[in-house]
Formats: sequence, structure tokens, C-alpha cells
Amino acid sequence: MSPIVFGSPGRYIQGEALLDRLGLYLSGYANQVLFVCDAFVGKLVKPTIVSSCHGQNIRTAWIEFDGELTAQAVDRLKREAQSADFQLVVAVGGGKTLDAGKALAHSSNRPFVAVPTVASNDSPTSKNYVIYDDNHHLAEVRNMPRSAVLVIADTTLLARAPRHFLIAGIGDALSKYFEAEQCMKSNGANLFGARPSYSGFVLAKACYATIREYAEHALTGLPSAPQGCATTVAFDRLIEAVILMSGLGFESGGLSVAHSMTRGFSRVPGCATAAHGLAVAYGLLVQLRLERRSESFIHELLSFYQRIGLPKTLSELGATSNDRAIRQSIADYTMTAPHIRNFERTLNAEDIVAAMEAIDSMTHELR
Repeated sequence: MSPIVFGSPGRYIQGEALLDRLGLYLSGYANQVLFVCDAFVGKLVKPTIVSSCHGQNIRTAWIEFDGELTAQAVDRLKREAQSADFQLVVAVGGGKTLDAGKALAHSSNRPFVAVPTVASNDSPTSKNYVIYDDNHHLAEVRNMPRSAVLVIADTTLLARAPRHFLIAGIGDALSKYFEAEQCMKSNGANLFGARPSYSGFVLAKACYATIREYAEHALTGLPSAPQGCATTVAFDRLIEAVILMSGLGFESGGLSVAHSMTRGFSRVPGCATAAHGLAVAYGLLVQLRLERRSESFIHELLSFYQRIGLPKTLSELGATSNDRAIRQSIADYTMTAPHIRNFERTLNAEDIVAAMEAIDSMTHELR
């Protein structure tokens, strides 16, 4: 049998007010650190981080990153970094900022540390980062040679983020159990190009169970406004599922249809700008239909989507049209994704279209 590969960050730390101790955590890795963050996040966290680092005799340099991570943006980051002496790259922000930090760490051959400010996906624990073209289409997925040496999930900071970011993170994480299961059934490859790890599958399964147990509880009272909420046990468990379990589950367990569909959505006006996790959530519904799951199972999941605000239709995902031509375009591009092969039977574009139509029909039944 071919070997399995399980990968992970060097260390994952989750808890309240961790930014106040960030310098202590970084001191074991470097005394010259280059931070990457956007302008908004910088105003919120820079004074705390600088004070914490200086308390540990760590020198800091900062690069501001806003916008899309294109090949040109990566080149700009490399040029800006040339004037700084640094042993470690630390990215503080959302998924795009973390990807920018990964790209810089990769190109400069430095270790990477992730400090997420939102829990919108499991990017902090992943070695992958996505490069887009100027039209917001996915151009390529690049891989750091190793995962982050450290992930710092400050739940006080994450609880202040707007609710919709966490809902997107839930959508991204929900699919990992079903995708890892299909990858295992089809003898597919995980994100290391190896046989899926059973440990990755178990973590992905636990991720789904944890979300279903704690998500609604954690979201109760979480406002839409940026001030967020106080951390609770349910919130703490949910963050661990969305960032850690989900990330380890998908990289070592593998992906399938749900993530493949994001390639198709990126070609549809409206859907192309939807949060990654929302697109994955809709893709999961399509995958479950393709798996021939019972209607009662899918209806129950649709009800969960309805209660927490995940998209159940293309229009809810942002599509301005829901005609067959749009569904066909999504299906055609979905079939170009490498993970589409990780399924228990061979699929074609017509299978995808039919599954989307079936989900639309089931959603109408709930109204």
C-alpha cells in the first residue's frame, strides 16, 4: 500500500487575550519579525503586538496588504520585504492576509506564523494559499513546503469579528467530513498527494459533530455589529472545530465535490465574490445529493442552514440568474477541479447540473 501523510502546524494555541502574550510565543522562534496585515487590522492590533514583542526584545517590521492576492501582489510583497531584516513572517488578519503572509514566507524561505482575526475558514492551519487573476478567478493554488510553525487563535479577538465571518467558517468546515469520506472511499489523494490519513478523516468527522452540537449555541446572541460577543465554552469549541479540526481534516483527509464546485462558482457573477465558506456550504448540498443521501437527511441539513444563515440556493449565494446555462457553466468548470476525482463513482457535468436542480427543488419544499 502507498504511504499515508498527515500534516499539521508545529503548534496551535487557542485562548483569550493571546495577543497580549504574542511576543512570548514568538520569542522561541525569532528576534526579528516581519508582520503582514491590512490597514484596518493594523490600527486595531499593532500597538498591542508591538508592546508585547518589545517586552521580549523582538524587533518588528510591518508590511500593509490590502486587496486580492495576485502574482503581481506577491512580487510587490517580495520587493517591500527586501528592506527588512527578518527571521519569521507573521500574518495577522483574515484569509487573504494570511495567504499574503504565506506567499511572503514561501518566497523568502522563512517560517510562518498565522494569527487569524476572523474564523471565516481554516486557512490558518493550512500550507496552501490561493493566487487569483485580475478578474477574481482562481489562477493557481500554491503550497508552502511546510505548515505554519505556530497558529495563535485569540478567541477574544475572534469574538469581536462580525457574525457573517463565522457563519462562512462554519460553511467551510461542515463539508470536511463528507469530503474526507469520499476521498477515502475512492482511494483518492489528500492535499499532500498521498493516501488519506484515517486520523484526518476522524478529525473531519469530529469537526462536523462539534459544529452541529455547538454552532447554534455559540451564535446565539452574537450580533451582526463588529463588537462581537463574549467568549463561551460553545464559542471556544466552535472555533477549534472551524480552524483546527477542519484544517487538519481537509489537508490530511482530502477534498471532493464541495470544494471542487468553488471553481465553478468563481465564473458566475455574484457567486464569484461570495465568501469561500458560503460557496462550499452550497457545494456540500450538491455533493450530498450526488452521494444519494436520503431526502430526510438533506432536509434536516437545509433546516440547519436556514437557522444559521447559510445559502441553500444559487440566488442566496449571490447569482443574479439561476437558469440552466448558469448551472451548466458551474458544472463545466467544476469538472476541471482536481478534487472532483475523489468520489465513489465517476461524475460528469450533467450529474452536477441534475444535483443542483434537485437541491433547488428540495429547498422550495421547505418554504
